[in-house]
Amino acid sequence: MSTEVRVPTLGESVTEATIGQWFKKVGDAVAADEPIVELETDKVTIEVPAPVSGTLEAISVNEGDTVEVGALIAAIAAGAAPAKAVEKPAEAPKAKAEETPKPAATPTKTEMPPAPSAAKLATEKEVDTTDVAGSGKRGQVLKEDVMKALEGTGSAPAAQPAPAAARAPSQGEDAAREERVKMTRLRQTIAKRLKDAQATAAMLTTFNEVDMKPVMDLRNAYKDLFEKKHGVKLGFMGFFTKAVVHALKEIPAVNAEIDGTDIIYKNFAHIGVAVGTDKGLVVPVVRDADQMTIAEIEKEIGRLGRAARDGQLSMADMQGGTFTISNGGVYGSLMSTPILNAPQSGILGMHKIQERPVVVDGQIAIRPMMYLALSYDHRIVDGKEAVTFLVRVKESLEDPQRLVLDL
Repeated sequence: MSTEVRVPTLGESVTEATIGQWFKKVGDAVAADEPIVELETDKVTIEVPAPVSGTLEAISVNEGDTVEVGALIAAIAAGAAPAKAVEKPAEAPKAKAEETPKPAATPTKTEMPPAPSAAKLATEKEVDTTDVAGSGKRGQVLKEDVMKALEGTGSAPAAQPAPAAARAPSQGEDAAREERVKMTRLRQTIAKRLKDAQATAAMLTTFNEVDMKPVMDLRNAYKDLFEKKHGVKLGFMGFFTKAVVHALKEIPAVNAEIDGTDIIYKNFAHIGVAVGTDKGLVVPVVRDADQMTIAEIEKEIGRLGRAARDGQLSMADMQGGTFTISNGGVYGSLMSTPILNAPQSGILGMHKIQERPVVVDGQIAIRPMMYLALSYDHRIVDGKEAVTFLVRVKESLEDPQRLVLDL
């Protein structure tokens, strides 16, 4: 008896994935819950476990193929390996891939309900969505389709972005020394979202610097006791996260987002923590960080960091962030201008702690200084609010007692 292996539900708004890597081949024995294949989505990389123990009887898709949620990707036979395992049907997908690519689908009518944002805009503008051709999955009407309809172009095919300029051929012997590698779905999504953020938001960056000596002294004094009690090391991210949530309470615009002509203020703080992995930058989220202690924040950041590097992040770990902290200092960055993680309105960049001469009480002193950079969406955050936010973060870090006393 064979058990089918299908693409699992991948989370809200995720309908397809790319086969990243098969860990097993046809004929291999597998144990229940043992990972057999890696899937890459536009948000995260996940492993699909075997639903039962047995022998991998068939593989239906190749590495690099795109599959939809629910698609059959493999079969597992119960018991010992069969006398003749079913060979991987690799030729069919290859033949399909070699066919002339189909033109991009044009917007079509559908029975699917419009996307919530599209329905809201259509109601506000008194547009009948049944007369709007949708460009979403299975013809779903999206917000941009309604906007095009308002401009009188809703029935026209969706405009396609201008193709990138063709790359000039390499010179002489250079071509033989080049390697062409297809971008992973995660990397493609990172590239698209960063570019979209630059194109959509009125992004601006403001800078400040912070004397890290008070935090470093506090950390050195209590790090051993802290680790003994809480079972986790006391790092800088706990202090920075607490400083950020304190500042967000005072400047709520930095914790808000724009939806059409509305501003959505978040009465909670889900802090995204940018983590570098071998497959690209991911931003897992510390949920309700404003209600956590520094120890709880450090534990959650540690869990998320390990999961990110091991490719074990869940969809829930990646969703809902309201503000992001990026620590380029761990790689030696002295100063940078971080790009917004849309639709968020703010991202804080931390940098390398470097001893520099500064004036303290009228005297030149050597202090461990760090540059801070706040990139923000100027459409929603005014310059005064951005500067005040960054000053509040600086004040909390230079006087950590403020974090304890909620000042």
